[in-house]
Amino acid sequence: MKDQIEGMLKSTKRRGIENLLEYMEIAGFYDAPCSSKYHLAKPGGLAEHSLNVAKSAFAIVDNLFAIQGKMPSKEFIDSIIICSLLHDLGKIGQFGKRAYKTDPENGGYKTNKDLLYVAHEIRSVAIASKYIVLTEEEQHAILHHNGLYGELQAIKNNETPLYMILHFADLWACKVIEKGE
Repeated sequence: MKDQIEGMLKSTKRRGIENLLEYMEIAGFYDAPCSSKYHLAKPGGLAEHSLNVAKSAFAIVDNLFAIQGKMPSKEFIDSIIICSLLHDLGKIGQFGKRAYKTDPENGGYKTNKDLLYVAHEIRSVAIASKYIVLTEEEQHAILHHNGLYGELQAIKNNETPLYMILHFADLWACKVIEKGE
């Protein structure tokens, strides 16, 4: 999974991507759970989920662009990669503190109370933006990727193609591919 994620992110040729990848490694992206108890609450769950979202997003892009009879631009493909793989980056935590700690009492994970609460969508944009420049649409898509399931619900009438693809790909990954995991 690590090689796939790194290869896809490097393919965007964004300035600073190597530094972001180094940060992701050090911060524990590849061994972090995706949640404390919902989906992929296991070591490596965050990386697995990110790849599931990317694969789902590309399936959507391929089909929707085929219907239109055109090919997506390189910039759009790069945005799909960036958003799919980094939309939950904030779930690793920040400031040297993991978002989730192991929970020996109940098994699995629990939210790390040593890390002040900030919505993971906001953390994701903040972390990624330290290393690479996100476009306005990428920031928008990442911040609102949870749609009405998230805290940042001001999406009505502000939907963009990138947001809609990311939102549905994330839902598909969570509710269908990863159901029960």
